[in-house]
Amino acid sequence: MESDAPTVSLVDEAGRSLLCYVEHSLEVDGKEYLLLLPVDLPIEIFAWESDNEDDEAETLVDLADDEIDEVFETAKAVLAEQELTLKRTAYTLTAAGDLPEVDEEEVITLDMGESEDDLTSEQFQRLTYFYHRDQEYDICTPLDPLMFFARVNSQGRPELLTPEEFQTVRPLLEEQLFEAMDEE
Repeated sequence: MESDAPTVSLVDEAGRSLLCYVEHSLEVDGKEYLLLLPVDLPIEIFAWESDNEDDEAETLVDLADDEIDEVFETAKAVLAEQELTLKRTAYTLTAAGDLPEVDEEEVITLDMGESEDDLTSEQFQRLTYFYHRDQEYDICTPLDPLMFFARVNSQGRPELLTPEEFQTVRPLLEEQLFEAMDEE
């Protein structure tokens, strides 16, 4: 995916960076906010876990950072076979390279959320799978774009909004964003 949009890097607490296109820049209450889209493909690694109540049922579980550290090199090698380069970037794993065409048989839908009340469904394209220590893992990329809202700090660098900040400015950002999109 090539774009003429300007790029910025988001940096996390661990010092990792994530190169993003600036999709929109908005000013709200004298502060500059950015809607960002990663340059490379966002990647999720899920583990298959058996359901304790039903031995036949399995669910996909998102990995914690230490689990990602453990399987990263294996995942990187498996994606390299598809000419994709896995990167340990800020806020999400990414892969550089050309994404294969979406195969409807490789699309999985996951219900995400902490409780029944806040469940949302997300669709992922399954890129490949691998085994590590007798555990099966799926490597996927979301079908919907992964977007980040950031605020430009006093040093001119983008900082990811905290969930609290996002909820506070969300209505204003969405209003301006929709106005900007209507003008395009």
